[in-house]
Amino acid sequence: MGIFSKLKKMFGGTEEEKEEKVVDETLESEEEIDDENLEDSEVEDDEEEITEEDNIDEEVEPLTEEKKEKVKIYDKGLSKSRGGFVSKLQDLTRRYSKINEDYFDELEEILIMADVGVNTVMELIEKLKKRVNDDKITDPEELKEVLVDEMFIIYVNDEILTNKINYNDKDISVILFVGVNGVGKTTTIAKIASKLKKENKKVMLVAGDTFRAGAVEQLREWSERVGTSFYGGNEKDDPSSVLYDGIVKAKEEDCDVVLVDTAGRLQNKVNLMHELEKMNNVISKLVDGGCCETLLVIDATTGQNGISQAKAFKEITNITGIVLTKMDGTAKGGIVLAIKSEVGIPVKYIGLGEKEEDLVSFDIENYIYGLFKDMI
Repeated sequence: MGIFSKLKKMFGGTEEEKEEKVVDETLESEEEIDDENLEDSEVEDDEEEITEEDNIDEEVEPLTEEKKEKVKIYDKGLSKSRGGFVSKLQDLTRRYSKINEDYFDELEEILIMADVGVNTVMELIEKLKKRVNDDKITDPEELKEVLVDEMFIIYVNDEILTNKINYNDKDISVILFVGVNGVGKTTTIAKIASKLKKENKKVMLVAGDTFRAGAVEQLREWSERVGTSFYGGNEKDDPSSVLYDGIVKAKEEDCDVVLVDTAGRLQNKVNLMHELEKMNNVISKLVDGGCCETLLVIDATTGQNGISQAKAFKEITNITGIVLTKMDGTAKGGIVLAIKSEVGIPVKYIGLGEKEEDLVSFDIENYIYGLFKDMI
């Protein structure tokens, strides 16, 4: 079962039925919609050859209340992208009765303008052309389902992906946050700290960005708001020394997790690389197992500049995951696919609004649904 069919089975029906199913539908309406979808899939099954890849008998788990809440966040947070990117895809489908080269040229332009990334778009278009040729597809309406499936496949790329944060089972867990100034790094740290605190973890914030004026005090203020421990030196102090003292203090206070802010001076990559190397060495000396995660924070509204940042940071340190902020502020929406395809780093958190609950663990199925809801 492709991702399009799976999501259609989960959320299919009229717009009113979709809303009921996502928000607070009754068990009775859930069964009715499932029955309708099962009948539709049975008709399609008669016409198609069953293969292992199709996995037609795959069952779709019912939505729990927690999942419904997350779906609502994705739905709302991606509405701007849906209104821009996806509306153009729908218009393209309406304007063409048959698939031809002009159709593909316009599709290519739409995808590039949606920040999917040139290399990713070229790969995607080639896959679509092959599917059109192999499966004898002529109707753009049918191809839009293939497009959604192929975008999902490009992100997953036959890998076992996890959006979960790695924690240290042997010692205190230390997580570094990197990223240029202005991407929302400090507020992201605060939101994640609040989430961890609600999971009954004792958290310390360490102000390792001693270069930017006001950065130490900004993080201190957030720690007070959230109610976590804090350690920060003075501006211009050596970040590695601050980190050393911070980890020592965190161990003395029996903290579970240390979240570390770092400088974002990407314009001087050599100095930043040496700084991050020193910080990782400090962590390795003090913590059994070393650094758990190095998360790169990127502003989704910066588009291809965000991709460039990811490539640059990947050159100077070991990035284990992406935090994509301000996703609700872009009408493009394709940056998630571009980051994974062109940089090879999974998105672990995605920011879909200003509130703490709007920073959520990334879920590729919820993302695809939120982006393509109006097409499903």
